[in-house]
Order: sequence, then C-alpha cells, then structure tokens
Amino acid sequence: MLENLFNFTFLSKAASISVLDILFALAISFALGLFIFFVYKKTFNGVMYSSSFGISLIAMDMITTLIILAVSSNLIASLGMVGALSIVRFRTVIKEPLDLVFLFWSITAGIIVGVGLIPLAVIGSVVIGVILFVFVNKKTTDTPYVMIISCEDNRAEADSIALIKAQAGKYLLKSKTVSAGGVELTLEVRLKENTAKLVNNLLAVGGVQNAVLVSYNGEYYM
Repeated sequence: MLENLFNFTFLSKAASISVLDILFALAISFALGLFIFFVYKKTFNGVMYSSSFGISLIAMDMITTLIILAVSSNLIASLGMVGALSIVRFRTVIKEPLDLVFLFWSITAGIIVGVGLIPLAVIGSVVIGVILFVFVNKKTTDTPYVMIISCEDNRAEADSIALIKAQAGKYLLKSKTVSAGGVELTLEVRLKENTAKLVNNLLAVGGVQNAVLVSYNGEYYM
C-alpha cells in the first residue's frame, strides 16, 4: 500500500536528459544571446535605448531552449506546453521594426539549439549579425530631416520655400498650420551637404521668426 502511495509514475515517463546536456544547451543559448545582445546594442539607431530589452533577448533565447528540450523529450509536456502558450497574449507595442527582428532571431536561435542543431544556430547567427552590422550601420549622405519654420505672412512663406528649393536636395511639405500669429510649415528635407547652413540662411529671410531642423527616423504623426 505504501509502495503504491509513493510510486510516482509520472517520473518514469520523463525522458532521460542528462544534466550535462542541459547545461551545455543553456551555455550555448547564453552565448548566442550575448552575441544577439551585442549586435542589438551596436546597431541600435532608435530614440531611447532600453537595456532591459537587450537582456530580455538573452533570457528569451535560454527560455526557448528549455521549452524545446521539454517538448522534444516528452509528448505529454509538448501537449501541455502548446495549451499553456496558446493563452499567452503580449501587449507590448514594438515601435522599432528591428526590435521585432531581434526578438524573432532570439526565439529562433533558442529553438535551433533546443533541437540540437548547434552548428546551424552558431553559423546562422554569425551571418545574420554580420549582415546587420553592414546594412544597419551603413552611412548615407541622403539623410532625411524634418524642418519646422514659423513665418509671419505668406510672403515670408514663399521666400522660405524658394530658399529651400534652391539649397536643399529634396523637400516635401508635410503640414501647414495657419493662425493669427502667422504660418507654421513642417517639411521633410534632404540636404545637399550634411551641414545646417540652410537653417541659418532661413533666419536671414525677412518674416521668418524661427527655424528648427531635427533628425527624421521615418515616422511621422499628424
């Protein structure tokens, strides 16, 4: 009676995964997570850098490896894991497209390590990291900027547009606000040279109250 009471049959159903195999898989996942975090830190071009997001990439890689080890070694665990993960909902908004790439990269690396394809995970991560280094950090002279100009009247507006047309490579009017105090223009401009001389020249135009030039990250909100 006592033997049946303490006979935990579910322990016999678990597949035998050695401790060394688990530690080795977690070590590889940790190393790949560090590499992904390093690439994320060096290629980040957003507004606010989040170190917690970089650390979450390492944790995501290792957690995914544990899940795949459990799923691949036990049928009951795989069914339970599918049911548990199906009710998880993520509410965090991904603002940077590259953040989604790094999340998917971290999860994919954990999956590949979990199934034992370690050379594929290492070589693939190195290739992806090199590609991101080359293309994300690639400098371009055709950098977009947002320019905000405050004018007193329509004549100052016309003179400002004429000056931008003559000295800027390209420009596009984004918005125009007219009030009793004057006119405010918001434009996307691409400078012929990586200098801010255009802003100084705009202040010399009669009727221009102020001019602001800011970096443009590809997002625009009305």
